[in-house]
Parts: sequence; C-alpha cells; structure tokens
Amino acid sequence: MIMRALKAVLVAGVMLPAVPASATDLEVTHWWTSGGEAAAVKELAKAFDATGNKWVDGAIAGSGGTARPIMISRITGGDPMGATQFNHGRQAQELAEAGLMRDLTEVAEKGKWKDIIKPASLLESCTIDGKIYCAPVNIHSWQWLWLSNDAFKTAGVAVPKNWDEFVAAGPALQKAGILPLALGGQPWQSSGAFDTLIISLGGKDLYMKIFKDKDAEAAAGPEMAKIFKAADDARKMAKGSNVQDWNQATNMVVTGKAGGQIMGDWAQGEFQLAGKKAGTDYTCLPGLGVNQYLTAGGDAFYFPLLKDEAKSKAQEVLAETIVDPKVQVAFNLKKGSLPVRGDVDLASANDCMKKGLDVLAKGNILSSTDQLLSPDTQKQKEDLFSQFFANASMTPEAAQKRFAEIIASAD
Repeated sequence: MIMRALKAVLVAGVMLPAVPASATDLEVTHWWTSGGEAAAVKELAKAFDATGNKWVDGAIAGSGGTARPIMISRITGGDPMGATQFNHGRQAQELAEAGLMRDLTEVAEKGKWKDIIKPASLLESCTIDGKIYCAPVNIHSWQWLWLSNDAFKTAGVAVPKNWDEFVAAGPALQKAGILPLALGGQPWQSSGAFDTLIISLGGKDLYMKIFKDKDAEAAAGPEMAKIFKAADDARKMAKGSNVQDWNQATNMVVTGKAGGQIMGDWAQGEFQLAGKKAGTDYTCLPGLGVNQYLTAGGDAFYFPLLKDEAKSKAQEVLAETIVDPKVQVAFNLKKGSLPVRGDVDLASANDCMKKGLDVLAKGNILSSTDQLLSPDTQKQKEDLFSQFFANASMTPEAAQKRFAEIIASAD
C-alpha cells in the first residue's frame, strides 16, 4: 500500500532537497504526450513562463497508469517535482494525508476558487479535512462516441445517431474493410469504455448504484446483464484492433480506418491537430447518443511540499495561472476538455465542445469513477476488462460474476 511507504518515509525522516534560493524554474510532471495533449501543455507552459518563472517539462510517456507510480515514488522517495498532474479524486489522497503535498487553501481563497470553479465536485475532490490540495485544470468526460464520417460514407451507411445504430452499421463497415470500433490495448481504455456503456446505456441510477452505493446485488442483476451484452457487442466490433495507445486508436478514426471509438473528450484534440472539423469530418455523440450524462472528472495539479522558498512561491504562481480565465480557454480549446470556470468566453468552441457545454448547463453531470472508487478497486476493474476484451472465451456471464465480486469488496 502507498500509505505504508509514506509512513516509512516520514519515520525515516527523509528530507526534501533544498535548491538555490534564486531558482525560479519548476519541474512539472504529467502524462500528456499525444499530439493534441502536447499542444495543450504548451499553452500552460507559455502562460507560466510569461510570469518570469520557467516551466521545466517532465512528460512521462505511457498514460497515467505508467506515470502515476513514478510520480508517487519520487515524492515518497524524497525527490519531488515542483508540480504534478493527477486525476480529480483519490489518487493523491494518501500523499496529502501523509503531509507530502502542499496545502493550497490560502491560494484558493485569494482566487475565490469556491465561487468560480464549477461544478463544485471538482474542488471537493481536491479537499481533504477541509484543506484544498490541488488546482483543477479541466473537466474531462469519458462518455463520448467519436465517428469518422468518411468511414460511414465508404461503407454506404448513414452516420449513426446512437449506439444501437452504430452496432447495426458494424457489418457494413467490416464488409468495406473498415474496423468498426477502435480500441487500444491498455487496461484503462477497456475499463473506461465499459463504464461509459453503464452510464450511457444503463442510465444515471444504475451508474450511481454500482459505483457510489457499491450495490453488489445491482452489479449482479439483469440491468447489468444488458450492459455486459453491449460490452460483448463492443468486443466483437473491436476484434482486430492491434494498437496500444489511445491516440493510435483515435488516429484510426481520424484517417477513416475505423468507424468509431469510445473515448473521452481528450480525443477531440487529435482531430483538431489533424485539421478535421467537428460536424463535417467527424461526429461526436455524448452519452453514446442515448443518455446524455457526462462525468465531471478531469485533471488537476498537485504541489509537493518543498523547502526552497523561490520554488514554493513559483508553485503558488502556477496554481493561480492554471485557473486564470484566459489560460483556461487557451488550454481547453487545445485539449478538447471543458474549462473549470463558468465565467469564461468560449465563443470559439467547436460543435463537440458546445455539445459538452450544453450537457454541463443542464446539470447532467456525475462524479467519475476516479472520484468514487479507490485506486485499488479501479485496478481490479481494469484487470477484469482488459482480460474480457482480449479474451473472447470469457463469457459475459463470467465477467459479470467477477465484476459483482469487485463491487462487493470495493472501498
């Protein structure tokens, strides 16, 4: 457990290294390495550099599952970075509870974050024992189906308006030599796709029963059996996917080699980088075109406790910069995500971002599984769905039985 490692560090008296007081450079670690993500990061770096400080980029390739253990190891091992990305939720909770993360409450109060950051659940996910430990940078939602308009034109079928139409179009896509559903091989992708099926096809109540209430009976019940049937459909449509990274799967949709992809709104950054226009070259369906609910998860920056005064001051400046309205617009337009502020001008938002903003305005927002489940439960879930999507011999019934066991023991 992380907590045992943290206690060992504290008992051993490991001190965080000091650096020259004149230094104003700040190493920032993150896992944003795709083309669209890198373009968004440049906006943050440019804004921070404009303050007179220096963003030292610490990108870690391989997604959050690869990056987070490295980040945690550095912090617990006494080699902290100046700032680091985590998802909103419980990923950094034990680090904060162990006294290794910086309390940002004073910065947050000065910037009136409680008044401007919406929905309130974002800041609540940064709050532990009444203290604020992170600066939210965006709202990301998983519940999107991204479609290649060219792929469906080649297959001679209309662009689907919902999940059922997408499944029905699968044979025509296959006949045209197009993979119906692109899916990368990393466990978090198959797990996220399944979570999307629950909220989009099963609805809000089922989603909350499973992940908020940890209702094992519901997880084993007939409503969830329908979701596992849909997951089996998705598995069959994704057969033949031979890519690992999510952006490689997105690129298959961008280039018309695949009909669609279930992926979070960060996929939009890849379409934009390729010069594709929302509504013309590609179509996006929030809630898979069925139940238009989105999870308000996303990314936030946490700041390890440092002894150097200059770097500590730079941390405060970066936290303020992240929440700045102009920076919020510049970053999120490149990232494909939604801003954490409700008072920014998004007149330049494209068709897909406007759809997300409409869902947000209606209040159809739910907590993400990162906010509702512990990292350990998330890992068990990822392992299950990685196996399910990779192994056609695992029946939906067997997968549902294991899923119900995970939910029954979830913390």
